Amino acid sequence: MDWVRTINDAIEYMEENLTGDITLADISKAVNLSAFHFQRAFTLLTGMSPAEYLRKRRLSQAGSELTKGDGKVIDIAFKYGYDSPESFTKAFTRFHGVSPAQAKKEGSIRFMSRYTVQITIEGGSIMEYKIEKWEAMDLLICAKEFKAETSETEIPKFWDEYYSNEEYRKIPGYLGVCAQEKTEGDVFKYGIGCKAADVDGIPDGFEVIHIPEYDWAVFKCVGPSPKAIQDMWERIYKEWLPVSDYELIPDVDIENYLPGDPSSRDYVSEICIPVRKRQ
Repeated sequence: MDWVRTINDAIEYMEENLTGDITLADISKAVNLSAFHFQRAFTLLTGMSPAEYLRKRRLSQAGSELTKGDGKVIDIAFKYGYDSPESFTKAFTRFHGVSPAQAKKEGSIRFMSRYTVQITIEGGSIMEYKIEKWEAMDLLICAKEFKAETSETEIPKFWDEYYSNEEYRKIPGYLGVCAQEKTEGDVFKYGIGCKAADVDGIPDGFEVIHIPEYDWAVFKCVGPSPKAIQDMWERIYKEWLPVSDYELIPDVDIENYLPGDPSSRDYVSEICIPVRKRQ
């Protein structure tokens, strides 16, 4: 998959639907990605979420219409998806620094142009990774479903919940497993756990998921967790995927938290993603 082209196609779709009622699921479907992978890729490559991009572009266009024409505030508010003039005025003022009435009178607004994503190849630090073939495996996880748009804040809370539960703590929670192949819309399953062979039986609150045989790209992350993991995800999407001979298989990915002090600057963790050679 050409990630740069895919994200630019998504931006084109959003631009064509600035006045439409579109969701994250609609956008990801338009570019043939799961909502989870689209949300992650878009955010890492642009620096903002799809929802934030849509909101800012809509407010930018609304501001332009107010200053250039005779449109009523209420009509423009509804046109760009706001339920009431009050909610529009609040969002508009926060973005532009002036109210719609002031913008209409004074013509002083902020403008955000549409994005175009490009990759610039620069010198930098080495990415340490390896390609390995893993046999099919079963993982034992305590799992919840998350919305792609709120997962960045909700998943860390889930880890806190896991380790505050005495029963869950008895199960080695060294794997963070994100599985999307059996979910729909903007929802995906994320689990915390270990290899099923590490534990006898299936404890309450856990389930076993089967992972097929894949080739895996395993990236070494060095530094305090979770920042080292977060930084490596960004580098994978910005530096590795656009130029690699491999493309990811968007079924599952695994974060492997190895033994050690997660707060240490020498702490080692891994990101493991299934891949295949580009055709």
